[in-house]
Amino acid sequence: MLSGRIAVVTGSSRGIGREIAVTLAAKGATVIVNYNGSAEKAGEVVDVIREAGGEAEAVQCNVSDFNQSAELIKYVIKTYGRIDILVNNAGITRDNLLMKMSEEEFDAVLNTNLKGAFNCIRHASRQMLKQRSGRIINISSISGIMGNAGQANYSASKAGIIGLTKSVARELASRGITVNAIAPGFIDTEMTAVLTDNVRKAAEENIPMKHFGSTKDVANTAAFLASEEAGYITGQVICVDGGMAM
Repeated sequence: MLSGRIAVVTGSSRGIGREIAVTLAAKGATVIVNYNGSAEKAGEVVDVIREAGGEAEAVQCNVSDFNQSAELIKYVIKTYGRIDILVNNAGITRDNLLMKMSEEEFDAVLNTNLKGAFNCIRHASRQMLKQRSGRIINISSISGIMGNAGQANYSASKAGIIGLTKSVARELASRGITVNAIAPGFIDTEMTAVLTDNVRKAAEENIPMKHFGSTKDVANTAAFLASEEAGYITGQVICVDGGMAM
């Protein structure tokens, strides 16, 4: 399905990013597992992929840094000759009520989540334009659609990703490059594992399907958008949220 494709998945040492990396590799793509903090966790993802017969390597890069992002993409192109799939998944949270939120908390989230996506698209799109093909998949959130108390920074960054997705989709569509966003709802990850039973139960009550999604639900959507089958889909935001944002 994705045989011969070269994929970069940012922030893929854990959670949704990890599952996307493993899923793309299982479908034949060579995956660059990007991480910023934990080389050990990124190495584990590479090991999982290789043990299943896939191809992957881990590459460190802080995507919020414009120049580091340029070096990441430059390395991929130099090593593999092309880049076919870019998944902008790297993201952080610094939750706080607006009146208590520091400038650092706001800036850190915007720099990683939104500017990081811009940086990687900015550098990868040049190669995709040369190829006249490419798939860019940005991981947003239902928080970027609905808003969420205590997450003004995170919601703003994820709403920004939606605007970025639509603008870039318009710019690149004529050259065979699709740009789409996925907006996950409540997904079982390390991030949601810390929720108390009461908070989790209240969240499930707000989900029409009454349960959290899995990282596989998001990864399968990403794999579809990366495939030839999704060749006529661009500028879209697909909510993987059990119906929460409808």
